[in-house]
Amino acid sequence: MCRYKILPHFLGPICITYRVWEVHLVSQLTIPITKQDHIEGVASALVTLVEYGDYECPYCGEAYHIIKRVQQDIGDDLRFVFRNFPLGQIHPHAVWAARGAEAATVQNKFWEMHDVLFENQDALAEEDLVSYAYLLKLDVSKFVSDMRAEKVWQKVDDDFWSGVRSGVNGTPTFFINGRRHEGLYSYYELRTAIERVARKGRVA
Repeated sequence: MCRYKILPHFLGPICITYRVWEVHLVSQLTIPITKQDHIEGVASALVTLVEYGDYECPYCGEAYHIIKRVQQDIGDDLRFVFRNFPLGQIHPHAVWAARGAEAATVQNKFWEMHDVLFENQDALAEEDLVSYAYLLKLDVSKFVSDMRAEKVWQKVDDDFWSGVRSGVNGTPTFFINGRRHEGLYSYYELRTAIERVARKGRVA
């Protein structure tokens, strides 16, 4: 897991220091899922998995493939939500990658860009993001403009601080039905944890 000690505020030159033990006190997802979130799956799913992730984090890259497999195996019982948590202090391209994903959202291509970014983690410079916009047949001029738009910056910033409020201090961090997943995120561990919650939902 990639961790931080100082959290950058993306809308200004302000850094606020948090001690790791302080943010770890929170184990619940404090900011509810809304229509502003990026969601795959049906609202009636028994389990909602939320990931706070960083496109340049190698562990998130590993988790990306695991989640794809879990989604395929569990099917409609699982809803997946992705929130931005770029660790710009240790991943120099992470913030721009998050902005690129959000700029693609404006043209209804978030998940396509999300996948391309995780499948090309070694190429996340701004010129690479533009090349992915061409690949996805986006309006490239609009994409470039939107990457710099305040609404895109604000979405990345809001995601990040929602993570901080929920005790996130590294990537990837997962919440299963609102509760922080403290175990490993191997395929077996993550699927077992999700299926355990799903069984409880069926019984209820």
